Amino acid sequence: MATAQPKVTVQLMQDTDAENPRKWDNLAMMVCAHRRYILGDEDGATEALDLIYEHLSERQLNEMGFDSTHVPDIQQALEMTGKAIIMPLYLYDHSGITMKTKPFACPWDSGQVGFIFVSKAKVCAEQGWKRLNKARTEKVTAMLVGEVVVYDQYLTGDVWGFKVVENGEETDSCWGFYGSDPLSNGVVEHLAGQAKQLVEAGQYQRIN
Repeated sequence: MATAQPKVTVQLMQDTDAENPRKWDNLAMMVCAHRRYILGDEDGATEALDLIYEHLSERQLNEMGFDSTHVPDIQQALEMTGKAIIMPLYLYDHSGITMKTKPFACPWDSGQVGFIFVSKAKVCAEQGWKRLNKARTEKVTAMLVGEVVVYDQYLTGDVWGFKVVENGEETDSCWGFYGSDPLSNGVVEHLAGQAKQLVEAGQYQRIN
């Protein structure tokens, strides 16, 4: 007599206790300032200032009227050093917040909130490069954009977990997948057998 196949379902649901990806060992640092939200990296401004004070003289900083507590001044001074790859950070604040490296279409609820940067020396050391060229700089820029995308997924609640239910009983679960597509966010790699086949076929339940 054939054994009945178990009834398997896969449920995807939002991870309401997701880890802030800025706590990870990231390549870059974010420096942000906002009157209502705490954004970016806790030590981002400190690292930026260390680089500034290492490469700019007191006279240069005085001439620009440098204010070490003013994020736009920090970005301007860091750009003057020529020692970092820098991208602006823009925030859209309307029924929730979202962030990216390019301006939003709506100017009333959005604006620049800071910047993301990595020192050229650090990235060369980590990648094993002697110098940066155009292609390498573009690669690093894409890496910075990738960090912003993941942080935006955290800010917008686009972090997920899954449960595998067999015959009414939960048999597997995992959390902390950034991005909503289970085929690209890592969910499918954590599954096996019928559960994996269901997700690959798009036959899963999404519970918001």
